[in-house]
Amino acid sequence: MSGEERTIRRQRWLQQQFGSSFEIKPLAGDASFRRYFRVTTADTQFVLMDAPPPHEDVRPFLAVRNWFEQAGLRVSQLKAEDQQQGFLLLEDLGDETWATYLASGGDMQPLFEDALRQLNLLQASTPSVELPLFDMARMRRECDLYLDWYLPRVAAITPNANERESFYAALTDVLNRLAALPHVPVHLDYHSRNLMLPASSCPLGQIDYQDAVMGPVTYDMASLLYDCYQDYPEQERRHWSRIFFEALPEHLAEAFSDFDDWHHALRMTALQRHIKAIGIFARLAYRDGKTQFLDEIPLTRKHLHDEMQALDITDRTLPLLWIL
Repeated sequence: MSGEERTIRRQRWLQQQFGSSFEIKPLAGDASFRRYFRVTTADTQFVLMDAPPPHEDVRPFLAVRNWFEQAGLRVSQLKAEDQQQGFLLLEDLGDETWATYLASGGDMQPLFEDALRQLNLLQASTPSVELPLFDMARMRRECDLYLDWYLPRVAAITPNANERESFYAALTDVLNRLAALPHVPVHLDYHSRNLMLPASSCPLGQIDYQDAVMGPVTYDMASLLYDCYQDYPEQERRHWSRIFFEALPEHLAEAFSDFDDWHHALRMTALQRHIKAIGIFARLAYRDGKTQFLDEIPLTRKHLHDEMQALDITDRTLPLLWIL
């Protein structure tokens, strides 16, 4: 379907909801085929998610949204839906994200406190949908993004079969540790661009959660504290990491000998996540033409170097990462 045909369908569907008394303006997109629009009527505003089939399927988003809402997490209310055409009309949470609030110099303590509170609720919840497992096979596929996209397209290096095997052999201990961690419900992209401040206040609104999985108990905290888009002082990260660890239920906390063991696993999780992210940024740029994601690579590269140093991963043990 052409862009023009999609526009016509979008307009017709909105006319069914509001008649002719509405305005529609595009909002920032994301790393997918989904597009978002702000729809303004005489007395309120909504967000339209346009997820064109067959590229996108709104059903996973709806299923996770309903579960999150039941678990007590702050998500957009659903106003109208058309699953066949891929249209969802949602409550408008505004334009202010954690990232923009931080950039404006806002007080971050209430945000961290609420983010941890909602994450506790998520991990304690029982998913009402069957979630994919974040297992060893998935971690290897995610690391392949680094080998297949970042190295050849950004670093101009195409690893051969032996180099790829050596790469995974050097990562074996890290990936095995992550695979052995207790599994909980995971948002998967719990970071500063996906946490909103409706009316500039908490509770934080959550977005982009349709890819939720059952995964390591450390994962969402690693996404938050070792955010690809932010660079918090390590002392601040350890502060919030300790608060979250000390609030873990006993059956999760017993997997770690102490806080330092927990935080070490958190940094292992961050390492794996950054390997994935830098590969995704390269793929978005060179496969999908979203070259703005190249701007995210330098900070992600810095994060990767920081994690390798913290985990004592040297240029001898994992040379393909030190090529960064």
